[in-house]
Amino acid sequence: MKKIQMVDLRSQYDKIKDAVDAGIQDVIDNTAFIKGAKVTDFQRDLENYLNVKHVIPVGNGTDALQIALMALGLKPGDEVITPTFTFIATAEVVALMGLTPVVVDVDFDTFNISLESVKRAITPKTKAIVPVHLFGQNADMEAILALAKEHNLFVVEDACQSIGSVYTFKDGRQAHSGCMGDIGCTSFFPSKNLGCFGDGGAIFTNNDELAAKMRAISNHGMVVRYHHDMVGINSRLDSIQAAVLGVKLNYLNDYNAARFAAASYYNAAFDGNDKIITPAQSANSTHVFHQYTLKLNGVNRAELIKHLNDKGIPAMIYYPVCLHLQKAYQDDRYKAGDFPVAEKLSECVISLPMHTELTEEQLKYVTTSVLELVG
Repeated sequence: MKKIQMVDLRSQYDKIKDAVDAGIQDVIDNTAFIKGAKVTDFQRDLENYLNVKHVIPVGNGTDALQIALMALGLKPGDEVITPTFTFIATAEVVALMGLTPVVVDVDFDTFNISLESVKRAITPKTKAIVPVHLFGQNADMEAILALAKEHNLFVVEDACQSIGSVYTFKDGRQAHSGCMGDIGCTSFFPSKNLGCFGDGGAIFTNNDELAAKMRAISNHGMVVRYHHDMVGINSRLDSIQAAVLGVKLNYLNDYNAARFAAASYYNAAFDGNDKIITPAQSANSTHVFHQYTLKLNGVNRAELIKHLNDKGIPAMIYYPVCLHLQKAYQDDRYKAGDFPVAEKLSECVISLPMHTELTEEQLKYVTTSVLELVG
């Protein structure tokens, strides 16, 4: 059996090697390394895939979040609500801009931001909500958008783990993850469902004015060359990464289907075991399983991880420390116990290998190995 990895990028590359190599070679031959045709082509193709008016390719997912918040014209001290159970980048850009990160609890079943927790956190200083579509499925966007409209708040979606996921509204309308709020952001980090061979990211919006502003911000605040209308940053998706992404975008639905199939195998293997809680799927969102994350019930997590590692199986903990308990973000407003759901999750979650190349033999080995210890 082939070695099991959390993400098997080499095997994925081998299947599309000729197309990827040709795309990269084309960039080299044309020496259009920055803002070349490959970037324009990928931008257009991603707009068509997502059915969104504007895609702004940028250097990485963290830049995407920063540019999005910069475009909204927020002022120091303005409050931005985001979940405490997520990757640090979501709060990081808020703090870097001198804004006030306001963290809230999450839903135990879906891992996504808790609507009731958001409601309790809104103050006159609140200007935006940043829901994170964690592990591959959308937060309750219909309710979040309604709440934001009621309080005149911006919604910036962190779709870094959910590209390709689709949300269905009560009236039957559907929208891609990241394309429902004022702005959506994603990352093309290599391990993402749509990943490049380095850093990369993108911003989505249907708002023409915001799109123009974010394009300028990402290019040193420049609309006309050497004329800088606003303070900006330098954040660009380079042409080689766009060439890779342009090929992979053609396979994104297949990649997500492969992840869903692997998750279904895991679910079936663990079904009925009261010590393992498999991922819940929201009724109004598809799940693209960026991660396959279990909740353990009465199982020694460290012991399970060691057992799996001893058998050559990697396992990860996303995320072992909530944002409000991170040293860099300690705040007198928060203390241990304030967000019991998120804190419980940080103590009991474990993620198993999840990628597009998992074989049935590997899946059987992983699940059998888990059950050997869990029982």
